[in-house]
Parts: sequence; C-alpha cells; structure tokens
Amino acid sequence: MRKPIYALGGAGLLLSVSMLAAQAQTVEPTTPPDPPAFEAQGTPNFVGITDMFEYKALPEYHEPEWVTSEYVDTGKLPPVGERLPKEPLVYKTANMPDGTGVYGDVMRHVIGGRPEGWNYIGGQSQGWGGIDIGLSECLTRTGPLFQVRAEELAPLPNLAKSWEWSEDGHELTMHLIEGAKWSDGEPFTADDVMFYWEDNVLDPNVAPLNGATPESFGPNTTLEKVDDYTIKWTFEAVEPKQYLYTMAYGTFCPGPSHLLKPQHPKYSDNTYEQYKNAFPPEYLGIPTMGAWVPVEYRPDDIVVMRRNPYYWKVDEAGNQLPYLDEMHYRLSTWADRDVQAVAGSGDFSNLEQAESYVEALRRSADEDAPARLAFGARTIGYTLDLNLSANGWGEPDERAQKVRELNRELDFRKAVSIGLDRQRLGESLVRGPFTAIYPGGLYAGTAYYDKDSTAYYAHDMAAANALLDGLGLEDTDGNGIRNFAGGGDDVEITLLANTDYGTETNLAEGIIAQMEPLGLRVIANFQQGTARDDMQQSGQFDWVMRRPGSEVVSVVQATETLAPTGPRTSHFHRAGTDGTVDLLPFEEELVDAVNGFINTSDNAERAELMKTYQKLFTENVYSIGLTQYPGALIINKRFANIPEGAPIFMFNWAEDNIIRERVYVPEDRQGNFELHPQTLPAEPGSSTGTM
Repeated sequence: MRKPIYALGGAGLLLSVSMLAAQAQTVEPTTPPDPPAFEAQGTPNFVGITDMFEYKALPEYHEPEWVTSEYVDTGKLPPVGERLPKEPLVYKTANMPDGTGVYGDVMRHVIGGRPEGWNYIGGQSQGWGGIDIGLSECLTRTGPLFQVRAEELAPLPNLAKSWEWSEDGHELTMHLIEGAKWSDGEPFTADDVMFYWEDNVLDPNVAPLNGATPESFGPNTTLEKVDDYTIKWTFEAVEPKQYLYTMAYGTFCPGPSHLLKPQHPKYSDNTYEQYKNAFPPEYLGIPTMGAWVPVEYRPDDIVVMRRNPYYWKVDEAGNQLPYLDEMHYRLSTWADRDVQAVAGSGDFSNLEQAESYVEALRRSADEDAPARLAFGARTIGYTLDLNLSANGWGEPDERAQKVRELNRELDFRKAVSIGLDRQRLGESLVRGPFTAIYPGGLYAGTAYYDKDSTAYYAHDMAAANALLDGLGLEDTDGNGIRNFAGGGDDVEITLLANTDYGTETNLAEGIIAQMEPLGLRVIANFQQGTARDDMQQSGQFDWVMRRPGSEVVSVVQATETLAPTGPRTSHFHRAGTDGTVDLLPFEEELVDAVNGFINTSDNAERAELMKTYQKLFTENVYSIGLTQYPGALIINKRFANIPEGAPIFMFNWAEDNIIRERVYVPEDRQGNFELHPQTLPAEPGSSTGTM
C-alpha cells in the first residue's frame, strides 16, 4: 500500500498548521436534506440485450437508391453487400419504437464547442456535442444500457462482437467484427486496436482525449494481437468485468491506424505536438467507423457530416444504416443550442444549463411547439475540486504550493464547504423543484447512493471562520484578506472554469462572492473549453469547477476515476514529478474501496464498498459538491425511433443513448435541409469533402 509522501518542503508548514487546527472548534456533519420531489418524465421500456440486436448475415442488403445509381452502378463503390462485414450488427425491429425507418433528412445540432481537429486518440477535441460519438465506435457500448433490465446489465458488444474469459479468469479473449471497413474502404482489424493501445494509451507522451491511461484498465494489464480479428487481454485480477465498461466511449475507440500511424513520432520525424495536430478540422473525409464522416468545415459556422458508405450496421430488412443521410453541427453557443431546439431551427439539445429551464418549459408546453421536451433524473451536477497534489504535478510556484498544502488540510476543506450556501447557489441558476443540495460523492437517487453514509456539513459562516482561524490564517495586514500562517502573503486562490458553459461560470462567480466574507481571495481563471481542459489535465490549477461524469451516476462506468487508483486516473490528484501520488491516509482507503468494487461482481459486497466510499468521501470533504439537478432531452417531433425514457446522461450522453443510426424522419415530415444532397464522402484529405 502506498503511503503519503510530502514534498517540496511542505511538511513543516503542515505540522504547524495542524497544531493550530487542533484548537479550532469541531464541526460535526449531519445527513443531507432530501432533494425536492421531482418526477422524471418518461420511463424506459426495459429489455434484454439480445432483444436489441444480434450479429448475423442476411440474405440481401439494401441502401438508398441514389447511392446505388450514382455510385455503385457507375463503378465508384462496390455493391453494398461487399461493403458490409461478414456478419453485420443487425438491429431488431421489435426494439425500434417506430419500426423500420426510411432514408433521408438531417439532424441539425447546435454546439458551443469548436473542433481542434480529428485526431481524437491523439488528444484533439472534435467539438463535443455528439460529433465524436457520431464518428467513433468503441470495443463495447454503454449508452443504450439505460433500457437494459437490471439483471442483464453489462456492456453491449460493438466492435468486439463477443468475448470469453479463460478458466483462471485472468485472460479475456475478444473477437472483433470480421470484414468491417473504415469509411474509406480500408479494413478494420486488430492492428487498429493495437496501434491505439501501444502507441497512444501506453505512450506517456500521448493523452487520448477522454483520459485513457494504462491504469484505466487495471494495474499491469497487457493486450496482445492473436490474429487479425482476435485480441487477448491479461489482467492481474480475476474476471475484472468492470473494465468492459472502460472499453466503451470514450476510452477505447480506435482510430484509423493506416492514416494516423505514419504521423506518430515512433514511425516518423514528427514531434508529438505535430502528431496531435496532423489532421486539423480543414482535413475532410477523415476515415471513421461511425455512421457519418465530416465533409465540410467552416470556422465558427458549421461542421457537416455525410453518411458512411461502409457503415457496418443494418436493420432486419437488410437496410444499411444510418437512415439519416446528413448531420449538421452549427458552431454557436451551448445556450443557443437550447434556444434553437425549442424554436425548431435546431433539432436536438441536451438541456443541461439550468438557467434555460423555465423558458424552455414554457415554450415547449404549446401543443404546436416543434420539439418535445422530457426531463430525466438528477444526473447533472457540479463540484469544486481542490488540487491535492503537493509533490509537483503542474509545477506549482511558491504561492500555488502553499494553496495545495492548505487544500490537503481537512479543516480547510471543511471551512470552504460550510462557507458555501449551496441552496443559494442552486437558486441562483433556477428556482423551483429542480436543484438539490449536493454534498459530493455519488449523486442522490442513483443505484449505489446511501443517504446514511453521506456526511453533510451545513452552511455555517461562524464555524467556517473559526476553522480558518484555527489554521493560523489571519488577516495580519488589515486588508480584509487572510494571510498564510506565519504572517505570509495574502491567501489568493485561482479558480479554473469553462467559459463555454454559462452555468459553470455563474456558479464560479457565486463561489468567489461567498468566499470573500471568509477572507479568501478567489481569482477567476475562466478559460475556453479546450484551454480549460488542457490546464486541468496538466495540473495547472488551485481549484477547478467540474461536472462529474458517469462514475457518480452509474458507478460501474469510469469507476477507476473515483479515486487515485493510478498515477493519472484522478481528476484533481495525480502523480508529481517523481511519478508517485502523495496519497492522504483516507485516500488510501478510498483506493481500496474502489479497487475492491472493481474486483468483485457480488452486488451486496459492491453496495457495502460504495457505502464505505461515500462515507470516506463526504466525511473528508474529498471534493466539494455544489448542486445537482435534472436535464431534459429536447428533440424535434419529426424524428421517429426515439426510445422512451432516454436520459440526457447516464452511462453516456443522449447522442449515444438514443442510437442515432436507427433514428429516422418519416417521408411526409422530411424537410429540405441537406447541404450536400445525394453525395458521399470523398477520399481522405480531399479539398471538396464529397465525391
């Protein structure tokens, strides 16, 4: 077991601070208040995994008529049957809410992100908002699991069509879909999987966008190619089925090695920065395994994607998917996404910025409104993460190092937590039954949440000030700002937040204002999304705003990120310059609880481990929860095959949950929205984008 390591001369300061803190008043936690009653709108129709799809060959296959006449009959493409794998993934009609679809039309997205480029596995953002989900396919899939019966809950096959464990449980053999092709017609094989693993995940100089690291898949895990369509994992633990979730979006989605590999520094004279940026957004036709391919990019205007002629999924009638021929991503703001979806000028939105809720509800209530709106459970929230690395992560200067040492003090974290009025923070976003006080850790209302294991330190300014006094943080120069212990400089703390989301900056501004009466000067460091992400990933922050992911909703997804189970798994406590994580004593217990959860499949044991985790997390104020609220799915009424009860976020975002490749628009409701009608993607790097 790793023991805490204190570096950079901080031990003396910590000792003196701890002696003073012992004199502070004791602050006892309670259990959190119950969230306001809020019923989700819509319940999933629960099914078994085999009710959804299977892999099999069909007697015949079909495609849009214009593809046949314009591309196959003219010799530009092979027949559809030759473009599909030996056994395509076949969606079952009985699981489609509106049955077999028809071809045509567009789904018009509006997003606040901006694509950096197409090298997703090399660390480039593609703009979010569902772009990457539409382009990437992963070994397994989890988005649609919201509709799977609890007794069958497990990651869905995807690029890996099946798998089996060895008799001793240490080896997992996966069988890849055979004969599938990238959108440019090149074969997809185990070589693509191995390039992603060996030259991206294992290479410490590469940071795949969604944070895949070797530790994401367990300590000392290995992966090897058996043949072109078979790979074999070897794990230290026995049957760690948890890692099947990690093989889904967005931590195991291979890229086109035939295009990326020649740009990698291991195989070229490129630097790692050149490799990352080798395929800018202007590079059209990047090969994908997803249902669509980018064919047009106009900066600060739009990304257009057309159907992938080699897509490897079909319906039971043999119709090659997707049904929708085109995807638009209008480059605007996240708030504008909600406005346009409600107005009907956009087609889809994950309504997740609480400030928009009341107006969106009002407008969608009109029976003539173009969009349907359905709220789900409270699976959106925010935390305030304090950088707990005191041994060099992010190369802090003297001031930042002092802040980190304070962050590691429990009484300091308690003071910040009880100095925040969470009720006011939530109501500053939206009034009504939407927001709930969030103490941190697992979200209330989710499967593994246990109220009695959740410690809540209620808002108490007097107690917060007393705790800070006990830490020796006094205003020695009379300017209203506390000074570091021993008469040092003012306590100034930077707060990193994402300007792409108004909700995030609004909450950050509320924190800054509420820290002022405590004598803590918190300075806004508001950055655009990709810059914010880069700073957070590199440890260049004191405090950072974060919206937790599926790890606090489903728990079974991204479980390894719940604690520093490896040097780079935690969002706010990573290895320093010496390669070690300077764990606090309670963090060692957190790591044990998380690893115990990963390494067992016993549901009762898992529940007890998460109770232990939640108690350790909240009693020690590991991260400071702020507010928790529901999101709503807004989608234009002309679309069919939208699953009932689809959440905007659970195992993944709604763009994956609704299975967009089988969504369609009935012929009598199709609009004239296509920008590149009856065209297919051109070869990679083409200046025109379409054939």
